[in-house]
Amino acid sequence: MKSGKVIRQVIVYVLISLLGLIMLYPLIWMMFAAVKPSSEVLTSPRLFPSKIRLDNFAAGWRMVRPYTFGKFFINTFVLVIGCVICSLVISLFVGYAFARVDFRFKSLWYSILFLTIMLPATATLVSRYVVFSKLGWLNTYLPFIIPAALGVGHGGGFFIYLVAQFIKGIPKELDEAAKIDGCSTLSIILRIIFPLCKPSLFSVAIFAFMWNWDDFQNQLIYLTKVDHYTVALAMRTTIDATGADNWGAVMAMALCSVLPAIVMFFCLQKYFVDGVSTSGLKG
Repeated sequence: MKSGKVIRQVIVYVLISLLGLIMLYPLIWMMFAAVKPSSEVLTSPRLFPSKIRLDNFAAGWRMVRPYTFGKFFINTFVLVIGCVICSLVISLFVGYAFARVDFRFKSLWYSILFLTIMLPATATLVSRYVVFSKLGWLNTYLPFIIPAALGVGHGGGFFIYLVAQFIKGIPKELDEAAKIDGCSTLSIILRIIFPLCKPSLFSVAIFAFMWNWDDFQNQLIYLTKVDHYTVALAMRTTIDATGADNWGAVMAMALCSVLPAIVMFFCLQKYFVDGVSTSGLKG
């Protein structure tokens, strides 16, 4: 019986490893393509390069002249970090309101929150563009940061729901004890709810970072000046301009563009798993 259990475990681990390898293969291929000669990227079936070309990174870094990719990375971090901070703040305060505060038409507003989660972003694309255009927000990062601050940006409704579900699992006695000690609602949120909500807030930060980092469609619509371009738009520019002649440099910059999201996920994956699992079970 024991040997049969070991065999089953080995089979399960092998299958999981194969599935993981299949899912990671595009990233592995891109890593090797980033150091291949350009002539081998799309023509050679071999995974390993015949010659390692580290100069692909230097060539790709300067591909969009007169700027370097450093400019586009800075632009992207400004946009993404602004959206992440706004998403965290609005999720914490609105999530607390839905979880703890009894107010008029609470069920109606909660239903509207769910409608915003289910509504495809493309359904409001034209109306949002018209509004932002009349406000003079085109070629700025306001069409991304302001909606995030209002809870209607990328995943805003989902973030609020995630944090609200987590707060519902926190004993209300903690709030009541704090009120007896003279704490205001703001003090309760900042001193009690915020520290206990860190797992769910880490999940919000990861989702907001990755979704805004990978957001190509909205960036393409609202940003038309090259000096405001993000990494996603700069990658599109490299393919349009010189990508056909230097695929090695394009793959090198593609690898650099995904590294921040990968690093952030692996650094915060423990909190991410805790936040998602406990938010779904509590309430």
